[in-house]
Amino acid sequence: MIADGVSLTTEELVSAARDPNVRVEFTPEIRARVAASRALLDEFVESGRVIYGVTTSVGGFVNWLVPPALAEETQNNILRCVQSNVGPYLDDDHVRAAMLARINSLGRGYSAISVENLEKYIAMYNRGVVPCIPEKGSLGTSGDLGPLACIALVGTGQWRARFEGEVVPGAEALERAGIEPMKLGYKEGLALINGTSVMTGLAACLISDTKRLINAHTLAACMSLEVLKGKIMPFHPAAHTQKPHPGQIRIADCVYSTLADSAMIVQDHEVEQWLRKMATDQPRGLDEQIEDAYSIRAMPQIMGPVVDTTLFAQQTVETELNSSNDNPLIVVEEGDAVHNANFHGQYISNAMDQLAIVLVTMCNLSDRRNNRLLHPSLNGDLPPFLVRENPGMRQGLMGGQFMATSLTAEIRQMSTPMSIQSLPSTGDFQDHVSFGLNAARRTRDILRNSYYILAYELICACQAADLRGVDQLSSATKKLHGLVREKVPYLDHDEPMTDHIEAVATLFETGKLLEALPENVAAYDW
Repeated sequence: MIADGVSLTTEELVSAARDPNVRVEFTPEIRARVAASRALLDEFVESGRVIYGVTTSVGGFVNWLVPPALAEETQNNILRCVQSNVGPYLDDDHVRAAMLARINSLGRGYSAISVENLEKYIAMYNRGVVPCIPEKGSLGTSGDLGPLACIALVGTGQWRARFEGEVVPGAEALERAGIEPMKLGYKEGLALINGTSVMTGLAACLISDTKRLINAHTLAACMSLEVLKGKIMPFHPAAHTQKPHPGQIRIADCVYSTLADSAMIVQDHEVEQWLRKMATDQPRGLDEQIEDAYSIRAMPQIMGPVVDTTLFAQQTVETELNSSNDNPLIVVEEGDAVHNANFHGQYISNAMDQLAIVLVTMCNLSDRRNNRLLHPSLNGDLPPFLVRENPGMRQGLMGGQFMATSLTAEIRQMSTPMSIQSLPSTGDFQDHVSFGLNAARRTRDILRNSYYILAYELICACQAADLRGVDQLSSATKKLHGLVREKVPYLDHDEPMTDHIEAVATLFETGKLLEALPENVAAYDW
């Protein structure tokens, strides 16, 4: 792939990061603009210009001048100083996404890294050198200094990396990959670490996974609507053209089209006919009602903001991906060194906070439908807790709700915004910080919990479908039922649920459930 610095999408980045066979090309155009930026910086240094991070120190020592002759030692010291992260290592695909995001940014030709060192960075990526990045400890204000320093240190033959399945010293990883260590000139250490690439790479992966999960959730929700004898009319296009939020229209179209051939979903004329038969000349209460609860009927209006917010977050992430986000920028077109604060991660922090909130919204909705599936007073004529055989002696699917309710409460607490938690650091030089990587990590953890919550709703819906008759499902939800039944049987006896929940959660996480998506519903394609 070509990381051209202007057109990289989240899907392209994630696809490449998750396929170790994808290689990044270093084109003549990229080489030329990187070389031009470096040459301009060389001119500035030779002329005696004072430039932050080039002929000065950084951070709390911003008021110290540093001679160019001490550049290599200074730049290496910057890397060693800020590398203070702790905790478990980020997943390899997330590290590769961060590296690719940094390559894309550096290749724009505004960071004044040397061609030689960018080539070595790309070689690390292409040859499978994956630096170990402890995930905790980034402020996200001068970018992801500590996490990016882990990558840069490996590039200079320090720290640790995973190579060919082993964690080895950085120098050994480079030697085995046939890469000479970088030698850093002025600004190059700063160029490697002073940006938002780790939070942005992780955010791109989360956007991709969330879009896939929304589709799987929508399909699974269609089965819940069927087995709860939901009414289809609230999903008719006529309603949603009058409130034309794009996400609302998309979700309504997905449900309405997916259930077009369902024999289980309830048509409005059926309800009206039944109610007319019960009509009298006096008010009376009935077991049937003309409209469903909001967790069924208002799904487009609730999930619509989930879709639109995810797309907005994607736009934010893609803009950040295709940006120069370090300081200073060496702008050839202007013939100048531009001091700036593009390294600040507030955009990504805000986007990840928003993504966290809509993931919780989706799980809240699933939790309410799941409760209706199990609750003997809410699930219509389905048996209590979906137990047909030996009720009372058996508890059925009752216990699994404990897990789903517990995780729903947990992710609600986790969705407190990170982007407003700023604390000053570095002698108040960095007096507003974004915690962008914290926000992305927290959203990643919410996403992982979401798989379990949605998995249990789907397990319950499949159990209810067996009770009602799988042959009445729509063609798409029938396929969905089959995918689940490959992993989890119909439960006519009580047994531990953990393995079943894990199995269906994996179907959500891997995207396997998307094999059941109807091919003729364009609204799923986004």
